[in-house]
Amino acid sequence: MTVSQNIPVHDLPLHDLAGFTHRWVDVDGTRLHAVDGGRPDGPTIVLLAGFPQTWWAWSEVMPRLAADLHVIAVDLPGQGHSDRPTSSYDTATVGGLVHRAVQSLGVRTYWLAGHDIGAWVAFSLALAHQDHLHGVALLDAGIPGITLPESTPTDPDRAWKTWHFAFHLVPDLPEALLSGREREYVSWFLRVKARTPDVFDDADVEHYAAALAAEGGLTAALAYYRDAAESARANHDVLARGRLTVPVLGVSSSHGSIPDMAASISPWAEHTTGVVVPDAGHFIPDEQPDAVAAALLRFTGAA
Repeated sequence: MTVSQNIPVHDLPLHDLAGFTHRWVDVDGTRLHAVDGGRPDGPTIVLLAGFPQTWWAWSEVMPRLAADLHVIAVDLPGQGHSDRPTSSYDTATVGGLVHRAVQSLGVRTYWLAGHDIGAWVAFSLALAHQDHLHGVALLDAGIPGITLPESTPTDPDRAWKTWHFAFHLVPDLPEALLSGREREYVSWFLRVKARTPDVFDDADVEHYAAALAAEGGLTAALAYYRDAAESARANHDVLARGRLTVPVLGVSSSHGSIPDMAASISPWAEHTTGVVVPDAGHFIPDEQPDAVAAALLRFTGAA
C-alpha cells in the first residue's frame, strides 16, 4: 500500500478545503482518494459519504471538527477521485479497502461516521474491524439487511424516498436513461430529498453530476445497489457470530428516510444511542452541519 499525491480522475476538477490536504492511497490495486486535516495529535474520525455525493458532502462539517479531531474524509470506490473498479461493490469488500487505506495513512484506531451508502460501508467495516474502532455513527441510511425495509412502499407519500433502490438494480437500463443526464438526476436527489432545497447551489449539483459522469462513475454508483443483496448476506453472516459491540450513534432527521436510526440498529448492536436533527431532510451533513458536528463531537468525547 502506498500513499501518493495529485492523481485526480481525468478532467474532474479537485475541490480544495482550507486546512485540508488531498491524498491518494493504493490498496490492493484500487486507488482511493482521501482528504485529511484538523488536529494532527487529536483522535481521528473517518467520514464516508453516500449517493450521489463525494467526500465534499462533509465539507461544511469538517472545519467544525478540525479544532478537536484529526479528520479524514474518504471517497469510496466509484466516488469522486477514487478509482472505479468493475466489480466487488459489496460493502464488506469496500469496507476492507477503506480500513486498509486509513491504516496506510498512519491511523491505527479511529472513530467512523457514514451517511447513506457511506453508512452501509461503515456498518460492514465496523463488523469486521471492531478492534480498530472507538465507535461508529450512522446517518439516515437504509443499510442492506439492517435498516433497509424488506419491500419498497407503493404509497406515493413514502415511495419517492426509496423508489430508486429497485431502479438502480435493473441491469443497463439506468445507464441508458441517465447517461448524459446526470445533472438532472443529481439535482432531483439533492433538491427533493433536502428539507431546504436551496442548501445545494448550482455549483454543488455540477460537482456531483460531473463526478457521477466521469470515467464509469455512474455504473460504479449503481453497483452498490446491485451488490446490496451480497452486502446484506455478508452482514448477517458476521452477525450470526455476535452483535456489534462498539458504540453506535444513530443519526436521524426530522424529514429523512429512516425515522429512528438508533431503534433500527439496536437489534444488531449492544450499545446504541440516537439523535434526531431538526429541520433537515436526507442530506443531514449539508443541511445542518452545526448539529451534525456537535453530535459527532459529543459522541467522540471531544465536546
